[in-house]
Amino acid sequence: MASEDRRAREKVEVQERILNAARELFVSQGFDAVSMRKIADAIEYTPAALYVHFKDKHELMQEMCRRDFGALTRETLKLSVVKCPIARIYLCGAGYIRFGIEHKNHYRMMFMTPHPPELLPTDEDRKKMNDPDQDGYAFFRHAVREAIDQGKFRPEYTDAEAVTQTFWAGVHGVTAIEITHCSDPWLALAPLAARIELILDVLLRGMLADPAELDQMKAALRKGGML
Repeated sequence: MASEDRRAREKVEVQERILNAARELFVSQGFDAVSMRKIADAIEYTPAALYVHFKDKHELMQEMCRRDFGALTRETLKLSVVKCPIARIYLCGAGYIRFGIEHKNHYRMMFMTPHPPELLPTDEDRKKMNDPDQDGYAFFRHAVREAIDQGKFRPEYTDAEAVTQTFWAGVHGVTAIEITHCSDPWLALAPLAARIELILDVLLRGMLADPAELDQMKAALRKGGML
């Protein structure tokens, strides 16, 4: 049993090395320019050794996406215990940015690198799509829908999909700028914490029917140690 456990751990470690090398190459060179041989060379493996774990680079990419998006989804779903949909939206946005900053290469691969159009969802993936209990995007959209249904947004904001994607655009912008320009000598970025709070405040305050609710919600989160 001990030897089986060791072999299983070693297999996971090897796959992580392969995925980490592939992620860096896909980000720097693009998916089409990277071959299995390039990935193997990066970690001083033979191409044959890679094929033991992944039949081709499309399967490798699929597994990478499953793991990386799965990690973000697991962090997001931890907020299911938050009852107030506005608080859930706020914390989802902050958590999304923190995830991207803490996993820069993962984020570049997930949201800043074109994915091959033939990389289609598997049957397993399709079972999770649009399920708020398994799909991070659906979880966030569900919070938006709940806020709309409770009358927390101004009456013109009734399209949960549009609100969700606008909010996503805002937090993605902060994340992408931090990743690509955090060391830019030509740009004096404000402290990251201030930019996170400001983008979340601007987005929510502009949509809420009662903007004062944002301040009340943040005060409650701070009191509870969640901010």
